[in-house]
Amino acid sequence: MRRLVTAAVGAVLLAGASACAGVPANLPVQVVRQVGAGDEVAPPPAPVAGANVLDIARGFVTAASSSSDRHGAARRFLTPEAAQDWNDGEALTVLEGQIDTVPVTVEDQPAGTATVRIRGTRVGRLVPQTGAFESDVGQYSVDLQMVQRDGQWRIARLPAGVVVGLDDFRGNYKAVPVWFVDPARRLAVSDLRYLPAVPSRTQPARVVDMLIGGPSSSLRGAAATLLSGAELRANVAAGADSAVVVDLTRIAPPDDAARRLIAAQIVLSLSELNVLRVRILIDGEPLVADRAEWSREDVTDLVGDIAAAPGSPALITTGGRIGTLSGPVPAAPIPGPAGNGGMAVESAAIGLDGQRLAVVARVGGAVRLELGQLADGVVNPVEVTGGSLTRPTWTPGSDEVWTVADGRHLLRVRLQQDGSPKAAEVDAEDLTGLGPVTTLRLSRDGVRVLAVVDGGLYVGAVARGLDGTVAITEVRQLRGQSLGSVVSADWRTTDSIVAITRNPDRLIAQVGVDGLALSDVPSTNLTQPLTALAVSSERPLLVTDQTGVWTFERGLQDAWRQQLSGAAGAVPSYPG
Repeated sequence: MRRLVTAAVGAVLLAGASACAGVPANLPVQVVRQVGAGDEVAPPPAPVAGANVLDIARGFVTAASSSSDRHGAARRFLTPEAAQDWNDGEALTVLEGQIDTVPVTVEDQPAGTATVRIRGTRVGRLVPQTGAFESDVGQYSVDLQMVQRDGQWRIARLPAGVVVGLDDFRGNYKAVPVWFVDPARRLAVSDLRYLPAVPSRTQPARVVDMLIGGPSSSLRGAAATLLSGAELRANVAAGADSAVVVDLTRIAPPDDAARRLIAAQIVLSLSELNVLRVRILIDGEPLVADRAEWSREDVTDLVGDIAAAPGSPALITTGGRIGTLSGPVPAAPIPGPAGNGGMAVESAAIGLDGQRLAVVARVGGAVRLELGQLADGVVNPVEVTGGSLTRPTWTPGSDEVWTVADGRHLLRVRLQQDGSPKAAEVDAEDLTGLGPVTTLRLSRDGVRVLAVVDGGLYVGAVARGLDGTVAITEVRQLRGQSLGSVVSADWRTTDSIVAITRNPDRLIAQVGVDGLALSDVPSTNLTQPLTALAVSSERPLLVTDQTGVWTFERGLQDAWRQQLSGAAGAVPSYPG
């Protein structure tokens, strides 16, 4: 079935459109300039005359962060023969923290030769062909064979591929969301990629190549490109009027809707490089006859990342009741039995429309899902029950709600045109087979899920088939060793996640959707253990600790502020 789901994506679109020493860290982030700006980044240092083998190994790793001239800076640390033979086109491995260079004792080592081992903690690999980062946490170790010639040490033998430190990688690569199409909703969704910071003038062409190549493997089956098979007729470059020209061939959009989606893919992606105006041509003619140029504002209606409706409240479930969270106490219980104590509510969520309400309520020895409207608080049971149900999560259109029953069965309830609910199970074996699922959240563009499974944080793609079936594919764990045991998590944006953990050194963390970025969120004032959270890109972070619900706005607060006291088991939620 997974193969059918993947194939269906394209079909839908076509139909519709010293003894041990470490490498220095903490290099500054390189700011990438607009198209046409000059590149003024100084190259990494060359080998120093008389440097020992450890210095050569360290210098090589540092220089390898610059991809310019086929890693020309790093090749200076190799012998001429090794520089010619080294295959730097394999995956780029990123190491976090201290990178050690250790001399290795080899029996019967010939004079004038040496072996140095590079070791560290691997966080993943960058795939050069796609610019996508793939999380793969583990220990890394590789040996470099050194030779001394004319009194100078150089690397004579090394494996294919490149290894760099995380700080060096950040300083030499730019994160760029590249936009593809969700075939189910026919809207644009982003896929995070990484481009060399220099030369910046080549970045627009690289992005267009990525668009033609299609989504990364992390979105396989969930997104596609309308530029498949296209070719560039000329270099992507700024014209005399500063508009960037993208001239394509071997592409025939079937209708105006598909042409607008093509424009959205190109314009949204290039706008991430500060390109303000784009002229899109097919075989030299405008993509749309009556439109010479495009800007981001022309395609914002096609962005799949949906914001909550204005005025949509945050909910708080505590003491079996649902209230809206506003001020030091719930401003008011919601109407109906879910707010007045007539039900034993465990968790709740409203859709991004701010209207539809999903409630998990305890009935006897089981829990069940009930759906209704927030305005009147009237909810009705659906055929989803179990010993446990995860907090509900809505799709962007607020027409489908998901939950996991008993940690093993991922269920979705779709509201049909007449408003009646229809429940079905999602093919989530790749996820549920890892262990019990305690948290499940749909991204706000609907093409990904995050899940907490047996204490680990995972992400996967939401692949929808032509026959209406849905599967979770491309499941990947994020930062298992760094996070420790995860309690819960939620989406901050489509490419970042906030998680609460049992790790006393990292109670709250923000993680990139691909596992590369990781940063701590301050936890001052909070009392362990943390039990629940709610996250939104537009609103303060909400966390429940042993004393109640607390709020935090990064950049505006130094410490957490209590929002609701005496509610240790409260479950906050934002729309979605």
